[in-house]
Amino acid sequence: MIWLLRHGDAEDGSPDEQRRLTEKGERQARAAGAALKALGVEPSACLSSPRVRAADTAKLACEPLGGEVELVEALSGGSFDPEELAAGHDGDVILVGHEPDFSEAVQRLTGARIDLKKGGVAAVENGELRALLRPKELKAVAGH
Repeated sequence: MIWLLRHGDAEDGSPDEQRRLTEKGERQARAAGAALKALGVEPSACLSSPRVRAADTAKLACEPLGGEVELVEALSGGSFDPEELAAGHDGDVILVGHEPDFSEAVQRLTGARIDLKKGGVAAVENGELRALLRPKELKAVAGH
C-alpha cells in the first residue's frame, strides 16, 4: 500500500524550500506516525520531499515506525508517479510531500477527488483509495 502523508503545518515565509514546521505541524507529524503504527503499517521505505517542512514531517512520522527517511527530489513539487516511486519496495511505502501534488496523484491513481489536509494521510492500493484521514482522526487513532 502507498501511504501519502502531507507535511504538517508550516511557518510562513521564504524561501519556500526552507519553511519549517510549526509546533502544531510537529504534533501532526508525531500523531501521523503513531497512528500509522497503531494501524499496523510497517513501511519498507519512507520517501520524502527534501523541502524542510516535508523532511521534518517524515523524520518525526517515520521514527516510531523504524524507518529511515530517503529524500527524493521528485516529491518536492510537481507531478510524480507514486507507483514508480514505490516500485522495488515490498509492502507499505510512505511518501511525504505537498499539495496539490498529492491530491492530484490520488486522483490519477483512483479517480477520487480529495483535499488532503496538512498532516493528513491518504492510502492507495491497487487503484483504490483505502483510507483518507485528517489530522484530528490520526490524533484519535494515535490515542493522543
